[in-house]
Amino acid sequence: MKTVTMKTKGPKKTLPLLMLALPGLLYFLVNNYVPMAGVFIAFKDVSFAKGIFLSDWNGFANFEFLFQTSDAWIMTRNTLLYNTAFIVLGTIGSIFIALLMSELLNKAYSKLYQSGLVLPNLISMVVLSYLVYAFLNADSGFVNRSILRPLGLPEISWYSEPEYWPYLLVIIQMWKTAGYGSIVYFAFIAGIDKSIYEAAKIDGAGKLKQIRTITLPLLKPTIVILGLMSIGRIFNSDFGLFYQVPMNAGALYSTTQTIDTYVYRALMQVNDVGMSAAAGLYQSVVGFALVIAANAIVKKVNADNALF
Repeated sequence: MKTVTMKTKGPKKTLPLLMLALPGLLYFLVNNYVPMAGVFIAFKDVSFAKGIFLSDWNGFANFEFLFQTSDAWIMTRNTLLYNTAFIVLGTIGSIFIALLMSELLNKAYSKLYQSGLVLPNLISMVVLSYLVYAFLNADSGFVNRSILRPLGLPEISWYSEPEYWPYLLVIIQMWKTAGYGSIVYFAFIAGIDKSIYEAAKIDGAGKLKQIRTITLPLLKPTIVILGLMSIGRIFNSDFGLFYQVPMNAGALYSTTQTIDTYVYRALMQVNDVGMSAAAGLYQSVVGFALVIAANAIVKKVNADNALF
């Protein structure tokens, strides 16, 4: 009697799948893992004459110098507060747009959605920065010339008055990303079984009650997972948003300085490679710690919604 043996998948069957995954694996390898070898630069007094590898070790001196300045508090505060606002308001805005799409999807609204909300994600941040400049220029900007002047209100020098920029940056970020961010939520809402809504209608539930009792509870796992992933990037900032949109105006540093812009300025203007590497390492370590802590909290409340 012959025995039937189970054949394991050979290289010929797995090779196509590996080839499909190869571009993504190479991307992460080159952009995420290979640069980690340069972490040691944060602990060196880099000298261009000696080179990176032969430069003297200075322990935690780069970190001490970084945290002894007021820049450390400013860039950490701005990065955390802005990204927290982006996560909270971005999630609310994306869900709101996704709900509108699911309820009001028609040709007119679809065209409005595609042209007005997704468009900013398709143009470069350089173009967006000059578009903002066209609105806020003190002399010929649309806001001063077409709104404030006709109303007899005092004109504002937008690029020298930092108190307005926390609101401006949040509005620009929402306009740039809310439409794109709603796609995930819209796709999930579209996959919800329609019979659930029909049963709710029979029971007399209106649209708002259906959203409150059906859509949002079912969206909860997706919201939590995307929120955890966003927390992982909470110490990273959109370089174009905080550097190019404010036109690198020195008067605005108190409200536009983030870790990424600080590292860039330290590297390009001060040529302090060691302190730049220290700031980047600080950014990565604290971001990793926040992900672990947030995931632990979620796991304690509801283990099914945790990432790991």
